[in-house]
Amino acid sequence: MLSKMRRRTTLKFIPLLLSGGAGLSMINSVEAQGKSQHTWWKEAIVYQVFIRSFADSNGDGIGDFRGLLNRLDYLKNLGVTVLWLNPHYDSPNVDSGYDIRDYRKVNSDFGTMEDFEALMAGAHARDMKVIVDLVVNHTSDQHIWFQKSRSSRDNPYRDYYIWRDGKNGGLPNNYPSFFGGKAWQNDSKTGQYYLHYYERCQPDLNWDNPKVRQEVHDIMRFWIARGVSGFRMDVIPFISKPAGLRDLTIEELQDPSVVFANGPHLHTYLHEMNQKVLSPHNAMSVGEAFGVSYAQTPLFVSQQRKELDMIFHFDTARVGRKDWETRPWTLQELKETITEDDRSTGPDGWTTSFLENHDNPRAVSRFGDNSPASAKALSLLVMGRRGTVFIFQGQEIGMTNISFDKIEDFEDVNAKGIWADTVGRGTHSANAVLTELRQTSRDNARTPMQWNNTTTGGFTTGTPWFRLNPNTDRINVAAQELDSSSVLSFYRQIISFRKSHPVLVYGTFHDIDPQNPNIFAFTRTLDNNQILIFINLTAQSQAWALPAEINLGKILLNTHVVKPMGRTLSLAPWQGCITAISS
Repeated sequence: MLSKMRRRTTLKFIPLLLSGGAGLSMINSVEAQGKSQHTWWKEAIVYQVFIRSFADSNGDGIGDFRGLLNRLDYLKNLGVTVLWLNPHYDSPNVDSGYDIRDYRKVNSDFGTMEDFEALMAGAHARDMKVIVDLVVNHTSDQHIWFQKSRSSRDNPYRDYYIWRDGKNGGLPNNYPSFFGGKAWQNDSKTGQYYLHYYERCQPDLNWDNPKVRQEVHDIMRFWIARGVSGFRMDVIPFISKPAGLRDLTIEELQDPSVVFANGPHLHTYLHEMNQKVLSPHNAMSVGEAFGVSYAQTPLFVSQQRKELDMIFHFDTARVGRKDWETRPWTLQELKETITEDDRSTGPDGWTTSFLENHDNPRAVSRFGDNSPASAKALSLLVMGRRGTVFIFQGQEIGMTNISFDKIEDFEDVNAKGIWADTVGRGTHSANAVLTELRQTSRDNARTPMQWNNTTTGGFTTGTPWFRLNPNTDRINVAAQELDSSSVLSFYRQIISFRKSHPVLVYGTFHDIDPQNPNIFAFTRTLDNNQILIFINLTAQSQAWALPAEINLGKILLNTHVVKPMGRTLSLAPWQGCITAISS
């Protein structure tokens, strides 16, 4: 439902770009984005690390700071310029660290503060910056703020969270939790309910309380003082709660994120954060933006508004999905979402380019056929787009989804919540839900990193916290390190190419064959420099006739052995190519 509702709002935005008058002015402004001010975060190659699954240094089966420190040279050689660390804070780990107990302590599973500082020093010595997750829509129920808040109705910390009396013998309203069930939990000590958009152990903070906002700003400064260069902001549009906390309509219940993301004070709070913390420290900011339409995007990323640098839209990564279920999709649909994403930033905003993260399955399994060829083709798609590039760990070697045979195989609290809400209530069969979760579960991305072909994949000398993908014996870093035809080698090539060709960063984007059901072909243009990128996103050979206005120049990068090219190109399965365009 999110994708469908988003598309209705974006269709209102695009005609403005295509109409005359002010619309034409907007197009000219968008075309001028290639000349926008150069900044480090626009040119960044960001590598996301799910610390628990990356590299274990002490044999306890859990990835840690020292393990990551030991792999920094690998990341440097890949071409990474920014590390994004998933939550590194002290946590009970009910939701993989997104339930934070103490924002000023590190997770003891990952090491000590000294280990974290050593990691920061190692990254900086290699000219890599580090950004961290900022998870401030909610805390853990073990956080001292919540412990004090629930102690009595008149405690000074009571207003740090959102408490309400029940209504007519029931809940305060009909809000659902994203992890299943209702979003309200009764607390017997005081007889009131607290709000939790996610797991019941993750109570939502009350951002209307200025003391909460000051606490958040102080936390951000704490980590900036320790060398952090920015923040990926978890579910940041949800921090301002809907006025009055009214019941949702039946339609709104189909996708509550659209309502949750449009609280009345959201942009005031983001602007305040920017002015007090982000701008003074030149700190990078990227917001997770569920519920934000493409039409609303400039409200977040316009440089003039001074809120966030960029946001993550998930329509592209989630084409062919409706929440946890899959649906048919086409390449035209994928291309449409990418074009909408590119246009959504307005005249002076910025976007992101990604297909994987810790909350989505592996792209090579979702959009490819698990082959190295499809992994390379998808890398060309990510690297070829306008926007800051985000790579998730293992994507650069073509790591795939893992197979799940039963619900007990899953670690993810979200998968378990879906199971309880469906199979547990008798609305779906176990087989139907397992079939979908095998394709969409977050656990697909969270299996340990595959470093070599040993039984523990080089991830640990102990027992991994989560089972490895059985294909570790053939898909691993060591096997690809010296293979010039490997996925890893191609990632190194294309990252280097992007860094040396500003047109791939700042150039405008134009899909030149949007209705083609098999080929994604688009140009990137910066001043007088124009290149063409075309990708066969199928497992079959395809013939593609060049548009009449396009004349190919020099081949700059190719996923396959180069063949002579005429006006009709013969593309191998999953073949992608970057060429110059001659006048």
